[in-house]
Amino acid sequence: MSGTAAQGPRLRPTLDGIPTYKPGKPAGADAYKLSSNENPYEPLPGVLEAAVAAAGSFNRYPDMAVSELTEELAARFGVPAEHIATGTGSVGVAQSLILATAGPGDEVIFAWRSFEAYPIITQVAGATPVPVPLTATEDHDLDAMLAAITERTRLIFVCNPNNPTGNAIHRAELERFLDAVPADVLVVVDEAYIEFIRDAEVPNGIELYRDRPNVCVLRTFSKAYGLAGLRVGFAVAHEPVATALRKTAVPFGVSRLAQDAAVASLRAEDALLVRVEALVEERARVLAALTGQGWTVTDSQANFVWLRLGERTLDFAAACAAAGVIVRPFPGEGVRVTIGEPAGNDIFLATAESFRKAL
Repeated sequence: MSGTAAQGPRLRPTLDGIPTYKPGKPAGADAYKLSSNENPYEPLPGVLEAAVAAAGSFNRYPDMAVSELTEELAARFGVPAEHIATGTGSVGVAQSLILATAGPGDEVIFAWRSFEAYPIITQVAGATPVPVPLTATEDHDLDAMLAAITERTRLIFVCNPNNPTGNAIHRAELERFLDAVPADVLVVVDEAYIEFIRDAEVPNGIELYRDRPNVCVLRTFSKAYGLAGLRVGFAVAHEPVATALRKTAVPFGVSRLAQDAAVASLRAEDALLVRVEALVEERARVLAALTGQGWTVTDSQANFVWLRLGERTLDFAAACAAAGVIVRPFPGEGVRVTIGEPAGNDIFLATAESFRKAL
């Protein structure tokens, strides 16, 4: 066997510099998992039944066009069906967006820290990530993001509310930003947590996209709807972008189970609103308790809270694990803690209080 053959197939050298996405650590039998922004509730009424019924035909390919869900979404948001594109969670759609717009020599801008997948999927496409640091108050620095635009910029991610800090951008500043971005640069407003927003000044991205052909909105069924394990997300964008998304998507990527469960979830909106409101109320309780303990916290509009801990981040995560809750650490920066069951939240709060007193 020749030396070249013994080395195995040649892989792209750029893969060596791409970090692996790190999911939240799984919880053991005696721990609460507050690391992945999952919904702690069971599936909405009728959803499990729809998925079980769909399982009876998984020897067949799913509807590649995702027709029923697409029509349901178009009616729900008052947009043309041609403006809807689905994928394997919003991150799957995000990767398709980059494949449709950027390649070697092109640039993708996003705030940092923001969603961990942005730099990964950018580099997988061969494009160059351009992270723009958050402000001292953990907000998007929209002026700095505008200043980062070059002739090579093809796409900008705006995570609203931002993951992992929870901060949300208000209408006036977001509209000003969108109006200043060149028309040939696609702006992706990632609204994975929009259902948890209670700040009236935070806009609905779908209203912003309507008269802006270079704006695309990302949504997911993984968070509020509780379908994280089924992987279904979607984009709302003008027809050229939506068509490009369908071209770059993995064929048959959204399973029949996911499609039917998503449709059933949309039709169970009353129950959804009750559950989301309960999580929002629990979020308010957790934030108030943290403030009372002396922590500086952001006004999270998502289903998680953020503590900037710097070099104490891993120590805090270890203390939480020892107490029985798993949180999501970003070493050297801070921890993101999902709003979960009240009992798990109580353990987190007790740990935070003890840790704070020891600082």
